[in-house]
Amino acid sequence: MPTSPTRRSSAATAFAWGGGLMFVASLAWFVYFYYRILGHRSAPRETFGRHLAIDVLLFAAFAGHHSLFARERVKKLVIRWIPAPLERSVYVWIASTLFIVVCVAWKPVPGGELYELMSWRAWLAGGMQAFGLLLTVRAAGALDALELAGIRQARHDVRAQHILIVGPYRWVRHPLYLGWMLFVFGASTMSADRFAFAAISTVYLLMAIPWEERSLVASLGEPYREYKRLVKWRVVPYVY
Repeated sequence: MPTSPTRRSSAATAFAWGGGLMFVASLAWFVYFYYRILGHRSAPRETFGRHLAIDVLLFAAFAGHHSLFARERVKKLVIRWIPAPLERSVYVWIASTLFIVVCVAWKPVPGGELYELMSWRAWLAGGMQAFGLLLTVRAAGALDALELAGIRQARHDVRAQHILIVGPYRWVRHPLYLGWMLFVFGASTMSADRFAFAAISTVYLLMAIPWEERSLVASLGEPYREYKRLVKWRVVPYVY
């Protein structure tokens, strides 16, 4: 007996909501990983090169998926195999799963503690992380979270695309990336393991930005070019 359109719509919406919950779970796992695992393990010095190579490959797999799915050609290929309204949700499911895998499979980078900030310096580092979190929340709040998670698409409730020039998006074009960098580099106790994670993830973001912006120009056209003219800095004001 054929499945009714209502049941298919309900199943698609449930799948999309599941992807959104998976994304939240991946962020929760990352916070645990960052504070409770990174920097609290040791490894023999002779494993440095091997472990670092594995970690780079792990993050490259996650990053490669993110970059490939941003390309219009790949999106068109994906919707040959799955319903178009679920394309974004499938991306969210895969990206969230890969991010959890990165954290679970991350190999400790030997090198011990690079530095530990004390007194007012520790408070300054904590403030840096808090500002990074606040910036991330503000930037995410300026976006449509349901659309980013693919939930609106599954419900056939997609809103018209527009250029954001509100909140942190008036300062830099990628405030979410700036928030991430402030958070991962803001630890008052920095181990080689934690620094490697921060550096690898940040290098990926910096490499991905031009690629991502080319995709945005291709999809949004002149409005995004005008946004780039109005907001000159990509991540760090007056620097980059």
